[in-house]
Amino acid sequence: MSIYVDENTRVVVQGITGREGRFHTRQCLDYGTAVVAGVTPGKGGQEMEGVPVYDTVAGAVEDTGANCSLIFVPPTLAADAVLEAADAGIGLAVTITEGIPVLDMLRVKTHLQSSQLRLIGPNCPGIISPGRSKVGIMPGAIHKPGGPIGVVSRSGTLTYEVVDQLTKQGIGQSTCLGIGGDPVNGTSFLDALEAFERDPETAGVLIVGEIGGDAEERAAEFAAREMHKPVVGFVAGLTAPPGRRMGHAGAVISGGSGTARSKIEALRENGVTVCEDLGSLGDCCARAFLGVL
Repeated sequence: MSIYVDENTRVVVQGITGREGRFHTRQCLDYGTAVVAGVTPGKGGQEMEGVPVYDTVAGAVEDTGANCSLIFVPPTLAADAVLEAADAGIGLAVTITEGIPVLDMLRVKTHLQSSQLRLIGPNCPGIISPGRSKVGIMPGAIHKPGGPIGVVSRSGTLTYEVVDQLTKQGIGQSTCLGIGGDPVNGTSFLDALEAFERDPETAGVLIVGEIGGDAEERAAEFAAREMHKPVVGFVAGLTAPPGRRMGHAGAVISGGSGTARSKIEALRENGVTVCEDLGSLGDCCARAFLGVL
């Protein structure tokens, strides 16, 4: 198994005719992902990379049975794209778009409370079940199929780095997802940890955090209280000065809270193995997960 996506995931790409949408649709298709439809209003009836294009998500779902949306819609329209996917009965929306206004995301969060749709992102690299399905912009080649380790990260590029290190250690992954670093997002660390704990093919979890907010602290408490699988953590931003935003909109230290050091201490206090040196994370994981590999 894996969490959220697998070989049965049927993807509709919202924004498929744009430059990014077209490029990454081809990458997903080449990986073996079942991309069954695209949506760009006003361009229904066309084809893009051999994929039929529809004017609406509802039309795409009706014709193709799509159950997952990959969203490359511009920031001002991306919230409406998520809501359209939800109204069409899509179960999972992966939103790559960066820069969606916070007020728009608050509107989305409120709407999704009464919806079956799970949102991953926004401002994220997406999700991959290695060898099964890639719904996002991550490089598929660095992932190793058939492994027992789940990865969940706030940072896209750091996800690639830690996955590459795992693969070079011979450690395969069950599912890897980037939850995004925006202040308001869909799936949280807690959601992913809960799903990994239930997944029989995941034997251990690596979480990659960064400065800002309290998501890592809450994840640490959840791991100590609810998880029976080993957890390894890494937190980026040890040298980040207070008040300086580092990358993501949510990665900012406010006063004395949200620092990398406070997050590392919270993880350790709750039984999570922490690696402070990114360059040795692969070695650290090989040791920490030795009993479950």
